[in-house]
Amino acid sequence: QVQLVESGGGSVQSGGSLSLSCQASGLTTSSSYCMGWFRQTPGKEREGVAVIDRAGMINYADSVKGRFTISQDNAKNWLFLRMNSLKPEDTAMYYCAAGERGVCRGLIPKTYNYWGQGTQVTVSS
Repeated sequence: QVQLVESGGGSVQSGGSLSLSCQASGLTTSSSYCMGWFRQTPGKEREGVAVIDRAGMINYADSVKGRFTISQDNAKNWLFLRMNSLKPEDTAMYYCAAGERGVCRGLIPKTYNYWGQGTQVTVSS
């Protein structure tokens, strides 16, 4: 059974930084998965923030390029998101996700099979 558990959300002022972590378990062959971070605000569709595909290629949403950094540990059991220069528009529930090889496609949420419960990030102006 695949489980993804996020941690590290919280409240910060505009310009501040936060780091998110996601512990993955139950992925049968961890290198066969894309993994990434997505976010959602009430009334809006979930959007991709940053993803790493199985080849290690990284893709960022334009809105976070240069401010956010996604990374994994060598065993690919942990996924991280370092968020700098946070803006009020970054306020959202952030989700960790994993997608199976051949299914996951970049920043497209519906192509990811497994999701964490989410962690709230709030940026005040």
